[in-house]
Amino acid sequence: MRSRDGKKEFYFQLAALAVILVVVHSLFVLMIRPRADRWNEVRAEQVEAGEEGESTPPLSVILKDYEQEACTILFFWALAIMGFKARQLNADMSLMDRDFVQVEEGKRILPQDARELSRRLQALPDTQRRALLPRALLAALHRFESTRNVQDVSETVSQLCLSEGDRQESELSMIRYIAWAIPSIGFIGTVRGIGLALSNAQSAVEGDIGPVTLNLGTAFNSTLIALCLSIFLMFAVHQLQLQQERYVLDVQDEAERKLIRQLHVTREPQA
Repeated sequence: MRSRDGKKEFYFQLAALAVILVVVHSLFVLMIRPRADRWNEVRAEQVEAGEEGESTPPLSVILKDYEQEACTILFFWALAIMGFKARQLNADMSLMDRDFVQVEEGKRILPQDARELSRRLQALPDTQRRALLPRALLAALHRFESTRNVQDVSETVSQLCLSEGDRQESELSMIRYIAWAIPSIGFIGTVRGIGLALSNAQSAVEGDIGPVTLNLGTAFNSTLIALCLSIFLMFAVHQLQLQQERYVLDVQDEAERKLIRQLHVTREPQA
């Protein structure tokens, strides 16, 4: 079941990356870079003519370089992956209000009742049965039927929720890698811009500082965009992780309230 979900998410990630790559690259080629080139040309003409024009560059000038494009692609790809996970999480959380056990309040659940209750959970649709709450309830009932020990049932649910939390944590590794890669690409742009500026140092000595300032702008703009994107992305990652952790804790509490508290083992009469 989990392997099928993993394949589905993997194919979604590939498709999302392809779509974002085409859309963002088209946006940069058709809009951002042409507008930045026009602004730079107008600004150069104003400087040459001794006129005072607008000194603050527009957003297109800040975004025009290849490092900013790569950071933008990775940023939207990470958001798409988080959106996929958030959608799955919301679908699972919507099942929290459902009474899968359907046992009246105060009624005791005996070991011989566990098999019938398990059949109800196994009859659920696949999309619902893969959620954490039905899986936790089903594992608890199977454990109760085999061991007839309430403490073992509680430990089984706790262990299942703990492993689910670890799995969710590991699945965020790709997003964390992207969040690390974005500022790294920004620093690459900084190094590239400074290197190009130093290669034009001779022209600056001769009085033409245009190439130097242009390349320094590349260096600083790439770092600026990368850091801004990474700050927002890490905030979104922590919010998603917080929701996942709350969901796992809520499932554990729900299993305790709706099932484990109502389990009862009859003691055999002593001879």
